[in-house]
Amino acid sequence: MHLIRNRKRFLSPGPVRVLAGRSPSDFVYAGARKEADLQALGAISNVRAVRLDVTRPEEIVAAVEFVTKGGRGLYGLVNNAGIYTEAPVIDTSPEEFDLVMKVNVYGPYRVARAFAPMIKAGHGRIVNIGSISGILNETGAGAYQMSKHAMETFSTTMAQELAPAGVLVSIVEPGSYKSEIVRNTMTRSGTVAQKDVDDWAKLKEPDEVAAAVESALSERKPKLRYMVVPDAEQAQDTIKTQIEQLVQLNEGQPYTYDRAALIKMLDGALVGARPRSK
Repeated sequence: MHLIRNRKRFLSPGPVRVLAGRSPSDFVYAGARKEADLQALGAISNVRAVRLDVTRPEEIVAAVEFVTKGGRGLYGLVNNAGIYTEAPVIDTSPEEFDLVMKVNVYGPYRVARAFAPMIKAGHGRIVNIGSISGILNETGAGAYQMSKHAMETFSTTMAQELAPAGVLVSIVEPGSYKSEIVRNTMTRSGTVAQKDVDDWAKLKEPDEVAAAVESALSERKPKLRYMVVPDAEQAQDTIKTQIEQLVQLNEGQPYTYDRAALIKMLDGALVGARPRSK
């Protein structure tokens, strides 16, 4: 993932790429599992590499101790560690299903819980990396989509619960961007084909995702949700899915709202909404 500025201290429990031109006064604790990644991150002047596998509670505890001893405090936490799996839900092995949940759901929960006292002390920010897969419902990757659906509720609930402590929480929900997640899936479980890996490698670089994370960490009033997609089709599919779900909830029940009432609700929700971005 990518971090960011604000002349603050940040921690990211996954691979970090510091974007060129960002302020060198921003200090990033970058979590990684592989020795090669730790070495590469440690070579960046404003980055301190931290060995962190979010499925290992002892490494989370050690990371908290490491950041605490650094004496810089901690302003922002970006939960971006994640894995993907591709198979129908009932054909996903229990071991693979458990691993997806351990990394994508339990990991952010454990890391956020462990670092919450430091984030509260700094009246800081927590940014979770979700996915439009947490909204869409497609066949073939159910376990992954379940994990991202869970991040929706996790982020919303934390935003409500931590607001009194002055902590702001956001979820960034990317569409399809270039990353190593599919290649890593093929290496780990073989559930995706080489063609899928090759197609994934041709996707757009995720700089727009990095910009959304930056906004969530630095804007005076960050959004709760940042949908970031590379094309109009993915945006339309995501919004259309939300509307279809609204209709399904509303239809055929004792308190069904008619079209006029629904439009009135929509108009009310749009009050204060941000204008279309460039």
